Amino acid sequence: MTDDRPDRRGPAPEARPPDDPQASHDPGAARDAPAAEDPPAAVGRGGRRRDQAVALGWLVAIWLLLWGDLSWGNLLGGLVVGAAVLIFFPLPPVTFGGRLRPGPLLVLAVTFVGELVSASVHVAAVAVRPGCRPRGAVIAAPLRVRTDLNLALTAELVSLVPGTLILDVDRDRGVLYVHVLDVRRPEDLTASRERVLAAERRIVRAVGSAEEVRQLGVEPVEPVDRRNPE
Repeated sequence: MTDDRPDRRGPAPEARPPDDPQASHDPGAARDAPAAEDPPAAVGRGGRRRDQAVALGWLVAIWLLLWGDLSWGNLLGGLVVGAAVLIFFPLPPVTFGGRLRPGPLLVLAVTFVGELVSASVHVAAVAVRPGCRPRGAVIAAPLRVRTDLNLALTAELVSLVPGTLILDVDRDRGVLYVHVLDVRRPEDLTASRERVLAAERRIVRAVGSAEEVRQLGVEPVEPVDRRNPE
């Protein structure tokens, strides 16, 4: 007994390019067409609330530092002001995909305090040095991890150290333009750029993801210095 039905395992119909007008009328082409890529997963409601809670905590901390007094009134005022900022001036969601590492976080804090003291002493010495006319320069420091969070954290950490100031941020290229004080020779420019990259390295190792830590092994593209003598 033989089966007279046609073989359904024949060759698959040929897929037509998307601009073929007959493609929309051919069900076989629709089945064989590659599926569209799924859009990136949106930030969940729980993750969004967590990010807002972290942002509110930082705003309250900044409010207390501005007042310089830890009291229930200042704490309540910081909560009200922080909530108002998040409601009326919403920022794009910046999801934290890394994790906190206590060891590197302690190294980051201790190193920052050391650089803060050392830079303060250096700037004070330059200010009281007789007949000293310090020269400044603007350097471009390309970062290896180009996320918005890393750009913001590195820029803030560098700006808090006396003698360095962030002038501009190239978000697309991940470059920080930093003004440095007391530049005497070309080696000082290289040393200043190395300090920025070292700050980025400590930040990523302290709070970055595993993928971001691996990106630290990539050498950044050497930028062109723009010196501004003062």
